[in-house]
Amino acid sequence: MNIINKKFDLGDGRMIEIETGKLAKQADGSAVVRMNNTMLLATVCSKKEVGENVDFMPLTVDYQEKYAALGRFPGGFFKREARPSEHEILIARLVDRALRPLFPDNFHAEVQVNITLISGDHDTMPDQLAALAAASALAVSDIPFNGPVSEVRVSYLDGQYVINTPMQDIERADLDLIVAATADNIMMVEGEMKEVSEDVMLGALKAAHEAIKIQCRVLDELTVEAGKTEKREYCHEVNDEELRQRLHDAVYQKCYDFSKQGIANKHQREEGFEAIKQEFIDANYTEETLTDDIKFMIDRYYHDTEREAMRDMVLAERSRLDGRQLDEIRPLWSEVDYLPSAHGSAIFTRGETQSLSTCTLGTKLDEQVIDGAVIEGTRKFLLHYNFPGFATGEVKRAGSTSRREVGHGHLAWRALKEVLPSSEECPYTIRVVSDILESNGSSSMATVCAGCMALMDAGVKLRKPVAGIAMGLISKGDKWAVLSDILGDEDHLGDMDFKVCGTRDGITACQMDIKVDGLSYDVLAKALEQARQGRLHILDHIQATIPEPRADYKDFVPRIEQIKIPKDFIGAVIGKGGEVIQKIQAETNTIINIEEEGEYGIVDVASQNKDDIEAAIKWIKDICTVPEVGDIYNAKVVSIVEFGAFLEFLPGKEGLMHISEYQWGRTETLEGLIKEGDEFQVKVIAFDDKSGKIKLSRRALLPKPEGYEEEKPARRDGSRGPRRESGNGPRRDGDRGPRRDGGDRRGSGNGGGHRR
Repeated sequence: MNIINKKFDLGDGRMIEIETGKLAKQADGSAVVRMNNTMLLATVCSKKEVGENVDFMPLTVDYQEKYAALGRFPGGFFKREARPSEHEILIARLVDRALRPLFPDNFHAEVQVNITLISGDHDTMPDQLAALAAASALAVSDIPFNGPVSEVRVSYLDGQYVINTPMQDIERADLDLIVAATADNIMMVEGEMKEVSEDVMLGALKAAHEAIKIQCRVLDELTVEAGKTEKREYCHEVNDEELRQRLHDAVYQKCYDFSKQGIANKHQREEGFEAIKQEFIDANYTEETLTDDIKFMIDRYYHDTEREAMRDMVLAERSRLDGRQLDEIRPLWSEVDYLPSAHGSAIFTRGETQSLSTCTLGTKLDEQVIDGAVIEGTRKFLLHYNFPGFATGEVKRAGSTSRREVGHGHLAWRALKEVLPSSEECPYTIRVVSDILESNGSSSMATVCAGCMALMDAGVKLRKPVAGIAMGLISKGDKWAVLSDILGDEDHLGDMDFKVCGTRDGITACQMDIKVDGLSYDVLAKALEQARQGRLHILDHIQATIPEPRADYKDFVPRIEQIKIPKDFIGAVIGKGGEVIQKIQAETNTIINIEEEGEYGIVDVASQNKDDIEAAIKWIKDICTVPEVGDIYNAKVVSIVEFGAFLEFLPGKEGLMHISEYQWGRTETLEGLIKEGDEFQVKVIAFDDKSGKIKLSRRALLPKPEGYEEEKPARRDGSRGPRRESGNGPRRDGDRGPRRDGGDRRGSGNGGGHRR
């Protein structure tokens, strides 16, 4: 067994280890990457042959976190790992976007990359190692790949750039990016920021790239030691060079001239380009001579020629397919409060891209529970993105949420979460849903804009509005052009898709995919500045539509009031088996949630009716009240006994009103005077020092009759006056009556009130 082990230092004493030759040896390539106790196993397999007429890269990347890696059981009924979570899908997408551009253009064999978390710790995030693990498996395989490539996390923390940031520090960082790159070029960027400047962003990319260069050198050494410098031979395309040249000569200028017309309507452009191709086919082929193989090659060659002509036109004419200038934003149109029953709604349209977004406000019960192998907890801000087929005029079967929908929604979520108010200011669970109704590029950025307006329409007090814009790039030799607000065609035919979101004061999220070698930092700086100008233009439009968040929530939005109670009273409010809190909710028509925080319980009370909320809060406060001598309460008779009555004067709190404390004067019995359920005011007159039981009096609140004198207690013989004997003889109501402290002999223990 030939085991190869490579180690390198991140520069601060933290080590990363790559090992191959021990596990999964029947895969085309496999490797284990370790940092601290986090270990990832990556495998890569490729088919030798391709399907008929395949002209794309059929790459599949899957990432899975094993619960056993952290000594945990999976949740749910089946207690086993099932379909990937959104967290796992997002990591798989990061790796896919780093690898896909580096396979040879004419390599079309199906490739499958599997990355598995086999050991984990709570200090090292696995996402920052996933692409390195996949690249290591490719490095020791014979699969054609123009790598190496690797990936790191870079954070801006306390004014310094930190590589592969410890998990506990990520939340407090001003910038958190995952960056993938080769030794020469940045390939992919995704992350979130706390309104950082463009300069800080560029500095992060440079710091990440320097760290990645070290990893790429290690991967080159790994390839040499594994003896995999020679990759497998392949031939996946059948070409006709004479046909390629003939088609290029016939259609290039027509495509160039058509591109110059500046047609804004996407379908008209598609029909125009299709007509040029069909004209060539009609002029050179009949139904009998146009075989499937020839048709397949024509489609491929025409796509290449159309791409070349469009790119040349942009660079030469400094104009775009839809007639805009390079930095021009498409026409904007928006509206808020479009849906009368939604808590908040907005339409945002930019050119032929349109999002209808809604905002729904819920209680703590609506929070999303995160139960991953590495990430656990709850999430109170959710954003979901939907992309139906009709958005592009296509017939598409509705299925489960696609990876693209998960990724686009997560990017918009990152962009908006930075400007949300605190839990104290907004105790709601918030869900934003973006339904894309039309799409011609930048639908995720339309989601950011529409989602921002829907939140403001719902009355969520965003700290600042947020907008998003997608930037593109066309480059050839030393010529290049940065495009603002790109179309779908410009994304597909261009060299870069760089999405930037932020406020007027800085960037809150970004996502970048680069498809070209040799992209300089000057170009990135130009793209960031052009994106900033475009973002400001869009923010002007948003604030013209809705200048600030709605002053108050709409009438039908559930109201939530939040109070703090001492932690010791949480159990009393909940009650045995939840009976108390359930009773409060049922009788006040509210939803109540309690969460322990430090020395307090944070209580959220939600209802559409303000009076119901106030009633529930009073009930809870009464439960948490500590009575003092002299306090006056409205009490209810719970039970009547020979020596008095037990009264509930606060929820869950009872005290004894001795028969002598009902009224002035002698009272032989309470029968006929009160009954169970009667209510009247009483005053706290004393506490039993030993038992803590509470003594109540109705008499203390009644005016004392004029000339009233207390009767002296009677002796056993019925006479009045001082008792001659001493000691603790029986009281006049017998041994089973109340003690002088007002307690009840029937109960024991130190609890207050009557134990029924």
